Amino acid sequence: MQNSKYRIRLLIVLALCFSFTRVWSAAELPAQLTDEVFWQLVTEFSEPSGRFPSDNFVSNELATQRVLSELTKARKAGGAYVGVGPEQNFTYIVALQPKIAFIVDVRRQNMIQHLMYKALIELSSDRADFLSRLFSRPRPSNVDKNSGIGALFDALSPIQADQQMFDENLRAIKDRLIKEHGFKLTSEDETTLGYIFRAFYVGGPDLGYSNVAFQPRSAGPRLLPTYEELMIDTDENGQQRSFIATEENFLTLQQFEKDNLIVPLVGNFAGSTALRSVGSYLREHNTLISAFYTSNVEQYLFMTSEDWKNFYTNVSTLPLDSNSTFIRPLINTGNGYTASPQFRPTFHWDTVLFPIADLVAAFNAGMIENYYDVIQTRN
Repeated sequence: MQNSKYRIRLLIVLALCFSFTRVWSAAELPAQLTDEVFWQLVTEFSEPSGRFPSDNFVSNELATQRVLSELTKARKAGGAYVGVGPEQNFTYIVALQPKIAFIVDVRRQNMIQHLMYKALIELSSDRADFLSRLFSRPRPSNVDKNSGIGALFDALSPIQADQQMFDENLRAIKDRLIKEHGFKLTSEDETTLGYIFRAFYVGGPDLGYSNVAFQPRSAGPRLLPTYEELMIDTDENGQQRSFIATEENFLTLQQFEKDNLIVPLVGNFAGSTALRSVGSYLREHNTLISAFYTSNVEQYLFMTSEDWKNFYTNVSTLPLDSNSTFIRPLINTGNGYTASPQFRPTFHWDTVLFPIADLVAAFNAGMIENYYDVIQTRN
């Protein structure tokens, strides 16, 4: 009798353990997202597109990498990454190795640009192939997988763009996204995709932040960096660490894209849907925010009396711990940091890390009234 009771108790314990294991496993983030789930997140988490005065084809911040050593020091891979804007996010994702990444930008054009990148990265065999496709230029014959990033651009820059390659590449991008992945792009989305891809075709490695940068560098000095300059830049220790600096970096990013783990959303930081949906999803999957790259969005949010409050309220709903970090590019005038997003020739960028929890605590305590209060929350 006692043996029977023992067996029953043992079976109950084992059943409970199995049940708890299944519940926990169901809550864990998947190693990859199906195309259907990926597109569901994109569509359900997104908000209506907002307006912004620039195309933002590439980052305008020539300091993206100069915080990577500090950012990754004693930080384990994992967690979730949240960012905004175009390609600079890839460099942070490769460095941080999160479990999933969400790119939240008020412009639907940015979401379409990330889908363009997704298709190109998935289709490319290596970095040289990627750059050849991105700029619609024949692949240089004198480079290989071991070539440095500077050598890749040196070899590619003299090569003229090819209209036939552009047409073929654009068709391949659409086929990858629509036919293979099954993403339901609208006709307007397809038009936007063509507009973005043509910018890279016309601008090539000299493409800059906005469409005014369609002019090649030889046309005169430019205030903001080119695509090439951003890619060959270095971290604070002089090491090139962009997402195409090495073949290893590119392959890491490619796997993220193939696994559907970089999810681009249309959303206002101060909106009621995108960031809150991301937070709910991460909580459901027991995942904390590792890093949140804000660009200079906060400077724009402080132009109204409510947007910045709504943003920090949204941030307070995210799953955080003491290691959750804001990545903030600050505009240094030479006499300190400015609250204005306007960049001038004598200014430079500093990328600075801030504990998110400290900001949330200060906001909840009523200690945040302006942008300068925000940048005082660094340890």
